[in-house]
Amino acid sequence: MIDLRQLQALRAVHAEGSVTGAARRLAWSQPTVDYHLKNLDRLVGSPVIQRSARGSSLTPVGVLLLDRGEEILSLTDRALRDARDLTHMGRVRLRFGTFPTAAARLLPSIVSQVDELGIEVDAVLAEVAPLIDQVHHGTLDAVLVYSVPGYDLPFRNHLAVTEVHRDPLMLALPAGHPLAVPGPIDVPTLLSLHDERWLFGATGEDPMDTIVIDAFREAGHSLDVSIRSDDFQVLLGMVAARMIVGMVPKLAVGSSHSGVQLHPGVVLRPVAHPDFARSLLLAAPGEGARRQPSTAVRQLAVAIRDSLAALD
Repeated sequence: MIDLRQLQALRAVHAEGSVTGAARRLAWSQPTVDYHLKNLDRLVGSPVIQRSARGSSLTPVGVLLLDRGEEILSLTDRALRDARDLTHMGRVRLRFGTFPTAAARLLPSIVSQVDELGIEVDAVLAEVAPLIDQVHHGTLDAVLVYSVPGYDLPFRNHLAVTEVHRDPLMLALPAGHPLAVPGPIDVPTLLSLHDERWLFGATGEDPMDTIVIDAFREAGHSLDVSIRSDDFQVLLGMVAARMIVGMVPKLAVGSSHSGVQLHPGVVLRPVAHPDFARSLLLAAPGEGARRQPSTAVRQLAVAIRDSLAALD
């Protein structure tokens, strides 16, 4: 197993160009640096540095190992920094905004997890546009929002944005519809639904709606948007009543296998194309030269991912 000190020695040699310089950089003795490098040679089965009269440099194997090792060292440094920050920060209040679907499915678990770390959450529920506006103006410390491929959200440069989940979009069809069969649906088959009545979001600007409408437009079809609502239970009820068809994110309906009827009278089919999914994004002001989110926000991201994983 690799010892972190071996990677530290390798990084220092690369930075200083000599074993002597590496020892000085690390405040170690030269024999100590040599000891860790030789142990690394034995683990790898090949020299990781090459020495000459001009100093020392990494071999190709050493370069590859350092490239991988930098991530390990960075994660280790961050883990220590986060642990120290959590030790000293005491109780922290975090103003957190999220959209209603995520709040309904995730918020209780998120709040419970971060509370154990001393983080109190003040939750705000809103749609994507006002959430982004509030985090831009500092009235929220972090927001969970969503976007889809090709439709970037207007984040300002001071925000650190992290994707925490990919949420597939499901086509909701009434039971008994000719296409209401188990399994994914491909895009050409999806486009055959251009004569159906559709339900889309209330604002007409939801990125999930836009990606569907644009796909049909590119194929030369305009859709009959019969009803608008942001309530997915309304959508599912109307689909069951054979009034409309529509798209619903998996997060809104829970875990399912293809074709399982989680709502009576509705069959859900995932769309077999990577564009038909939304990215759940955690955005918060960045700190320091690398614009990393605060320790509390990073712990929030962990809680969000864990809460999502528990739903699968």
